[in-house]
Order: sequence, then C-alpha cells, then structure tokens
Amino acid sequence: MTDLTALLLLVVFATLVATGARHWRIPAPSLLVVGGLLIGVLPGIPAVRVAPETISVLVLPPLLFASAEEIPWRELRLVWRPVTVLAFGLVLATAAAVGAVAAALTPLSPTMAFVLGAVLASTDPVAVTALGRKIALPPRIQVLVQSESLFNDATSLVLFKVAAGTAIAAHAVSLPAAGSQFLLLGGGGALVGGAVATVVALIRRRTEDPILETVIALVTPYASYVLAEDLHTSGVTAVVVAGVVLGSTGHRLTNAAIRLQVHAVYGTVVFLLESVVFALIGLELPALVGQLTADEDTWPLGVLAVAGTVIAVRLLGVLPLSAVMQRRRGNGAVTWRIPTVVSWAGTRGVMPLAAALSIPLAAHDGSPLPHRSLILVLTTGVVVFTLVLQGFTLAPVVRWSKIALEPEHTAREEARARAGLATAGLACLDELEAAEAAPTPLLDQLRRGLLARLDQADADQDDGTASSPWAPATTYRALRRTVIAAESAQLQRLYAENHISDTTRRRLQRGLDLEEAGLGEE
Repeated sequence: MTDLTALLLLVVFATLVATGARHWRIPAPSLLVVGGLLIGVLPGIPAVRVAPETISVLVLPPLLFASAEEIPWRELRLVWRPVTVLAFGLVLATAAAVGAVAAALTPLSPTMAFVLGAVLASTDPVAVTALGRKIALPPRIQVLVQSESLFNDATSLVLFKVAAGTAIAAHAVSLPAAGSQFLLLGGGGALVGGAVATVVALIRRRTEDPILETVIALVTPYASYVLAEDLHTSGVTAVVVAGVVLGSTGHRLTNAAIRLQVHAVYGTVVFLLESVVFALIGLELPALVGQLTADEDTWPLGVLAVAGTVIAVRLLGVLPLSAVMQRRRGNGAVTWRIPTVVSWAGTRGVMPLAAALSIPLAAHDGSPLPHRSLILVLTTGVVVFTLVLQGFTLAPVVRWSKIALEPEHTAREEARARAGLATAGLACLDELEAAEAAPTPLLDQLRRGLLARLDQADADQDDGTASSPWAPATTYRALRRTVIAAESAQLQRLYAENHISDTTRRRLQRGLDLEEAGLGEE
C-alpha cells in the first residue's frame, strides 16, 4: 500500500466516523480516537509514523486559527483574569506534578520527566473547541475554556523548549533565561500575529474576489505561523492572536456572499483536518508501543498515573480559583457546578502530540535521547485517555451542572434578534418614505415582507408556540422549503431543455440554496 493510498483511506475512514458522530450526537474527537485505536490494533495494519512538521506546520495553524476566530472579543475581556491565572499558574503546576509522578513511576530521568510534564501541561484548543461545539454552554464559560486552552500554549511551549534544551544539552535550568525566552516567544509571537492580522485586514478591505478572499483566509494562519517561527518566536501565539483579531473584525471586511463562501471552504478544511488528526492519534498508539524496550513495559501504569495527575491537578487548581472569584464578586454561596465543567473540559489533544513529536532524536553529543519513545507513548496514551473519558462524559457532566442553555432559550434569543432586525428595517422604510426616496409600491412590498418576519419572530418568542410543531413560523418554513424544492426542480428542467445556460443555472441555484439555508434547521 502506497503512502497516498493510505492517506486517502484514512481521509475516507475519518470522514465516515466523524459523520457518524454527528448523526449519533457523539463527540467526534473521542469517537475518532477510539476508531483509530481499534483499526491500529488489527493485524496487517502498517505502522503509522507522522513527521513532526506534518502536525506542527500543516495541521495545527488552520485548526488553531479556526478556534481563535470563534472567540468573541467582548466575552474575552470579561474572563481575562481567570484565563491569565490558568494559563500561567496551572500550566506550571501541571508540568511540575506530571514530572514528579513520571520520574517516580517510570524509567524516565527527572530531566526527561519534566519534558513530559511540559508537553502535557496545557489543554488542547483543537480538542476543546471540537468538543465545545456539541454542548450549549453559556457564552462566558465557552469563551473561558477556549481562551485558556489557546493562551496557555505559550507558557507550555516555553516550558517545553527549556526542558528539551536541558535534556539535549545537560545543563541546569536558568530562571532568568527562561523568563527572557518566554518574553521572546510569547511577546514576539503576539506582535507577529497582530502585524499579520493588520496586513490581512487591509488587503481584505480592498478585495471583492471570492476566490482571492478564500485563498487569503487559507494562507493567513500559515503565514502567521511560518513568519513567527522564522523570527524565532512562538508560531502558535502568532496564529492565535491573528485569529482573535480577524475573528472580531472579519464581518466588516467582506460582503455576505464572500463570507458564506469562505466559511464553507474553511469549514470543510477544518472538518477534514480535525477528523484525520484525531484518527491518527488512535492509529499511532499501537505502533509506538511496539517501539518500546523491555524496561518500558510498565507504560500502561504510567499512562493511568499521568492522566490521573493531569485531571487531579486541574480540579485542584480550578475549584479554589473559582471559589475565590465567586467570593470576591459577593455571590454568596459558592457553587461548584461551573468550575467542575471547566475542569472536566480540559482535555489533551493535538498540541501535546505535536510537541512530543518535535523532541530531538539525539543529544548534542550525538547519543540517542533516552526514552524518547516512552514519552511519545505516554503522551499519546494520556491524550487518548482524556479524549475518551472526558470527551464521552462531558455532556453528562454539563447536564448534571444544569448550566447548559436550553434549546428554547436559544430559539427565543434568536427570535428577539430577528424581531429587532425587522423593526429596524421598518423604521428605515418609514424614513425613506418620509423623504420620498423610493417609489411607494416598492416600499409597501418591502414593508409587507418585514411585517411578516416580525410576526414570525413574535410567534417564536411565545413559549407555547415556539416548541409546537404547528407553530406559524415552523409551518412557514416547511411550506417555503416545499416551494423552494419545486423551484429547484423547475430550474433543472429549464436547464435540461436548454432554455438557460449553466452559468445562469448555477447563479439561480445558489440563490435558492442561500434562501433555504436562511430558514434554519428543521
């Protein structure tokens, strides 16, 4: 089997599993990891080896960028204090605890154990975002877990580089050197990301070509990452900053049609990359286990101990921090529901795997780096463990906490927004009519449409009709879909009978598709 054939089969497998996960409402990362693990243990399956640059350069930038774009700046400003504490203090505590446990229970030396701790110190933004899409968390909680997982990567990256440098050079860790390296990596990466975002925003404001806009959107995360790495700063931080900045301003840079196209293309790319990378995590574990030596056969105990340490340290760090913040705000009785969800959402995923793969093969003196394969096994094992355990149980934990937004709440919020938009539109028409800026019949036609939308929004805000299958808005959407289906069929007949060109057919079909998409889900 050639590498190209294996890659195509992997894409097909990952896509099928991810599609099934969406259909069954199961977290896709968790199911993909389990599926990859089951395939990897089958006899005759070739060993899977992934080059470090494949993950860190090809896969990570667009996934990190997509996660960062989803963070609204307004909510981010409200949670910056806990994000800062978790991104610094909790990462350091996790690295130290994991290093101590690994040094005590595995053949790893203290130096190599600290490398493992640095690798697993931060939560993974790709996994957290992928899991968070399935759960209707309140906006501030969702932003908190996503922001922490994005911004704690800079801290863990510094720890990892310091630890790896210590391991290959056999010198003591210098705190001043580590501090200056952190400023260079984190601060430099933030400046590069901000600069790239500024340049991209200027270009996109002057571009109206959908294809060029799509290319720019796909190239931006790679440009941020590569430029930052070439300047010896943090590529991860650069991608995150660029994503947050452009995500907050992107809606003002292009028109609706371009946004729809860019969103569709980028969504496809992210779906494929997420599906493949999580399947690869499961596929890699059996092959990595086969590379271990006899003195490393206690790796299952090490995986359980390190995974338990990662989860315990997070619980012990988040719960007291939440209690202090609740008391400072004067909330009265301390609730453990929100911090429990925040703690349980701290899965590990693609980022630790990319860091572990980038560990050098040899020290400066040319000797092989001891127990590198064991670190890869422990890292992959902990990633699999957290994705499966926390991924499959996160939804029940959220349901137990009773903090998830109910579908009715989301529907009423959307209805209120639609009513506000319709009201604003009617006010604009009144102004145009008073100024005699447009023909009265045309204004009346537009007014009738807006009044119909306002009536539908008012009906959706009614608790009794919003959930009823015979609600006016629901009936309207069903009838409109029927009409759109008839229009699509007629369009195909016109094209088949050579009454219209393919260009006209595509343009009209896109208009019908956009209208149907605007009706929302059934």
